[in-house]
Amino acid sequence: MEWKNAIAIKKLKPGKTKMVNFGLKSIMVARVGVDFFATEGLCRHMRWPLAWGGKISDGCVRCPLHQTTHKLDDGSLVEWAPFPLFPPYGKLVGKMSKKKDLPVYETRVVGEYLQVRI
Repeated sequence: MEWKNAIAIKKLKPGKTKMVNFGLKSIMVARVGVDFFATEGLCRHMRWPLAWGGKISDGCVRCPLHQTTHKLDDGSLVEWAPFPLFPPYGKLVGKMSKKKDLPVYETRVVGEYLQVRI
């Protein structure tokens, strides 16, 4: 595993996310206050890019499609595909794929860059 520059710190505003690609690997980076996080870039439920509309709240990231929610610090699953607009649909779609935690990556700030350990 090696450290790679992911994004300039000034481009990542508090409470926001960005997608970063390292070859074929997509990573979502997030800033919450003074803390930085890096996770798998695609939702574990439907493989949607989490930075495209994903919401960060209470230390979690929520997928914009079906509301699957994971903790940012360890990637653990909080809620699997509830799809609150029509709960029976969410439960049905949620049963079509195995519940999975979201992989997380170590981060550090070096100079003006956020680095991710890949």
